[in-house]
Amino acid sequence: MLNWKQPSGSMKIKITKSFSNKLNKQVDYIAKDKPAAARKFKNDVLAEIKSVSNMPYRNRKSIFFDNNDIREFIFKGYIIVYRINKLKNLIEFFGFTKYEEKPF
Repeated sequence: MLNWKQPSGSMKIKITKSFSNKLNKQVDYIAKDKPAAARKFKNDVLAEIKSVSNMPYRNRKSIFFDNNDIREFIFKGYIIVYRINKLKNLIEFFGFTKYEEKPF
């Protein structure tokens, strides 16, 4: 699980173990052929995740959940899903999927 310190005014970010495992599995797969591309992919995903902390509602409501506080965005064909917890000032990233029939 990763937690980042965010600038004041932005929400904290938490990455669940299941999200991290799926991301690392994909990075390992990419690294088999292109290690540099795998590192760039992971860094780009993490940078995109960090950018959500300032405006967590900028992305669409999740198509997988009927909850306005669960949002998602598409990054290079992958759907990244997160939950906004206003009471804890926290954004929790828990979904990372592509072409899965039942991802959650």
